[in-house]
Amino acid sequence: MTMGRPLIVTMGDPAGVGPEIIARAWPILATPPGPLAPVTPFVVVGDADVLAAQGQPVEPVLGPADAAAVFGRAIPVLHSPAPAPVVPGRPDPANAPAVADWIERGVDLILSGEGSGLVTAPIAKAPMYASGFRFPGHTEFIAELTIDVPFRGTRGPVMMLTAKNLRACLVTIHVPIDQLPELVTAERVSRVARVVHESMKRDFGIAAPRLAMAALNPHAGEGGAIGLQEVTVLRPAAEALRAEGLNITDPLPADTLFHEEARARYDAVVCLYHDQALIPVKTLDFWGGVNATLGLPIIRTSPDHGTGFDIAGKGIARADSFIAAVRLASEMAATRRQR
Repeated sequence: MTMGRPLIVTMGDPAGVGPEIIARAWPILATPPGPLAPVTPFVVVGDADVLAAQGQPVEPVLGPADAAAVFGRAIPVLHSPAPAPVVPGRPDPANAPAVADWIERGVDLILSGEGSGLVTAPIAKAPMYASGFRFPGHTEFIAELTIDVPFRGTRGPVMMLTAKNLRACLVTIHVPIDQLPELVTAERVSRVARVVHESMKRDFGIAAPRLAMAALNPHAGEGGAIGLQEVTVLRPAAEALRAEGLNITDPLPADTLFHEEARARYDAVVCLYHDQALIPVKTLDFWGGVNATLGLPIIRTSPDHGTGFDIAGKGIARADSFIAAVRLASEMAATRRQR
């Protein structure tokens, strides 16, 4: 374990499974050596009392610089109390401003050079919206917090889901299927491809990234017989991207794009809609998938699941995805630092 800048972990909604999965992950991640030990320790931004209630040792610290010395014996926490009582499984909009403040503080610590990457535990939209939160979610909020920070390259945010050797990157996210023909434009597809191409180099150390593009229609449209988007939008976009120097395929049928042999032929795949990416990711590794945000001045990952209010406080939440998110953030931050 190196003694460099720690990762910053935000607690998420304190009534969800965030505190529980952080506490469950810490003894695994804090025990070097081993395949699950992170490259760097982490420090949690959130309510130390809520975290201490999970049964693991917790130690408030003054700043991220103290995390490395503490991490082997306790979970370092930058204590910022939730204003209202926290009851597992019962989110309170009164705590939503604190949840947003924890995220903002985490971003600030990374931008100031005190942290190396951000790992965000899940938040819930309803209590956040009830408190006046105006962003669709974590990703958009973090993008706004970093909007004025200089960034060399194509700016995201682009959502990437990972599982085993699959990196699936989304052109659209939470939109109805019937809106896809209008939203899947050459401009959107090209921007996402550029962000992914640059991130593979910058954050994953892949000198010559190989990208695949998923088709929108069955059988990649069969030359226009089953939809025209491949002919009018996707193939021209791929050709233009190759002219820019990107190694990207023409649109490929999604039903033959995710098996083991196919995955060996690319480093990342540009997917056009939510389920096209999420189904293969969750089929490959339902418990250990990770959500990463590409194209930002900071590294950001999160578990690929929600707040789990229905199981919060019952001691059954699994930390697999959080552990994988810590590992990925640590690896990405180390690669970006080296470059």
